[in-house]
Amino acid sequence: MKMPVLYKELRKGLKGFIIWTAIITFMILVCVFMYPEMKTQMDGMNDLFANMGMFTSAFGMDKLNFGTLIGFYGVECGNMLGLGGGFFAAFLGISMLAKEEKEHTAEFLLTHPIKKSSVVLQKLCAVVIQIVALNVIVVLASAASIAMIGEDIPMKEFLLIHVGYFLLQLEIAVICFGISAFMSNSGIAMGLGVAVIFYFMNIICNLSEKAEFLKYITPYAYAEPADIVANKCLGGLSIALGMLYMIVVLLIGFTKYTKKDIAA
Repeated sequence: MKMPVLYKELRKGLKGFIIWTAIITFMILVCVFMYPEMKTQMDGMNDLFANMGMFTSAFGMDKLNFGTLIGFYGVECGNMLGLGGGFFAAFLGISMLAKEEKEHTAEFLLTHPIKKSSVVLQKLCAVVIQIVALNVIVVLASAASIAMIGEDIPMKEFLLIHVGYFLLQLEIAVICFGISAFMSNSGIAMGLGVAVIFYFMNIICNLSEKAEFLKYITPYAYAEPADIVANKCLGGLSIALGMLYMIVVLLIGFTKYTKKDIAA
């Protein structure tokens, strides 16, 4: 079955994908290779973080042992993957549908005997494929780097952390994808804004019990390494709600785009 839009999007997005993946992977590798040197100073670091009050709670460092590999990995590498991966997902999703009008490339779509519903599905597949590829590369590179420094990988926690961040990126990307159907320009700032708002929601709910309800809104809550390592599982309710939000926004965006007049 021919899927011209999917192939077109993958080709057009290849350079950006390589750049984002290279940056995120490089930063995670730097953190992993720093661990042997930091390991000897961890007792003092744990005491330091324990006395940093609200800052410690905001980033979940009060629940993790920074002296262990998985504690260090969860804080340092988790932030790289959460922020970098979240921003990439937002960037990818928010520009996918709107850019045809902004870049005046709708002629490509309109000259093919292809339904708008197929355009949406192919573009969505392009988003998902890139997010899956990013996470596969990061997991393999991270596992290889941990083996290179001679540390054992706590596989269950390691994989759960990465599954959490994959679902986080998928949710952000698809929500931004749905929003993109309502826009006639790329809306990069809005997409990144969605990711930033979700990120700060998680910080706020970590700081205040009164804001605990936010953990059922932001995907960063179910990808919190501190909770994953402590509980050795993902937050099922938070994930279910996140996937529900994602599907609802996607369906709304799908309906909007299939009824939308695309300006050439």
